[in-house]
Amino acid sequence: MSPSPTPAAVPGPFRFGYGTNGLADLRLDDALALLADLGYDGVGLTLDHMHLDPLAPDLAARTHRVAQRLAALGLGVTVETGARYVLDPRRKHGPSLLDPDPDDRARRVDLLLRAVRTAADLGAHAVHCFSGTTPPGTDEDTAWKRLADALTPVLDAATTAGIPLAVEPEPGHLLATLADFHRLRGALGDPSHLGLTLDIGHCQCLEPLPPADCVRAAGPWLRHVQIEDMRRGVHEHLPFGDGEIDFPPVLAALAATGYRGLTVVELPRHSHAGPHQAELSLPFLHRAAASATADTPPVAPPPGAPSATPEGSPT
Repeated sequence: MSPSPTPAAVPGPFRFGYGTNGLADLRLDDALALLADLGYDGVGLTLDHMHLDPLAPDLAARTHRVAQRLAALGLGVTVETGARYVLDPRRKHGPSLLDPDPDDRARRVDLLLRAVRTAADLGAHAVHCFSGTTPPGTDEDTAWKRLADALTPVLDAATTAGIPLAVEPEPGHLLATLADFHRLRGALGDPSHLGLTLDIGHCQCLEPLPPADCVRAAGPWLRHVQIEDMRRGVHEHLPFGDGEIDFPPVLAALAATGYRGLTVVELPRHSHAGPHQAELSLPFLHRAAASATADTPPVAPPPGAPSATPEGSPT
């Protein structure tokens, strides 16, 4: 059955995008053209071997061509760094910022530095990153120190470039919750260019607050938003309607925060049906946005109280 026609774009603050990690079977130019044709406002561009390879020669020249294409299509962009095997063909998301080997940590730092430069050249509104999982045999204090030390040069580069670095709490990672983000922020001295990537599904998966309350609590630090459906306690990115999230209150809360960046659909395991999912997702979000009412938003929790676990996620 063909999808319902896309309703007219919803007036207001929402700028919806789609992640290229959910369009991995398409050439980048084809993916961008698809999203523009469908009516998306932007793209979450994951730097990967098939989409603007950050390690291949002539990155600056290739980035310039992509920037021209984005401008021609009228698409905004966030640079994402969650490619599974771009650094190591045998280790998913490896090496990480937490690896015991300093040379391995430096490889991940180099990737993030390349991402910052690429984001600046593209005019992106943020660079996304994550902590990685704690290696076996590594104590928590050591892991947090490695994370802070590794991110320091990246933050310096982001500050120089004027690009926010948006760290994503990821289930199973050292930095897994909103409270963990605040632990990192405090350890680094609350740098102005350190922000938050909030994944709405992750809020449903493991945060103690409902997703809409997570959005309100995260508001002051929001620099990038990812969105998909999900079920409680199960880290599985699902198409809209296949999970448990009530989206109009989430979007109402997002509008109330004043966030004006991209809200990017994150369906990395649905690339086999990426064009179809992209076609279905935008009408769903437009309908949810039209149903969202932010006239009388609930009182926001005070900054610094984003969850019921202020000490961070359990080890």
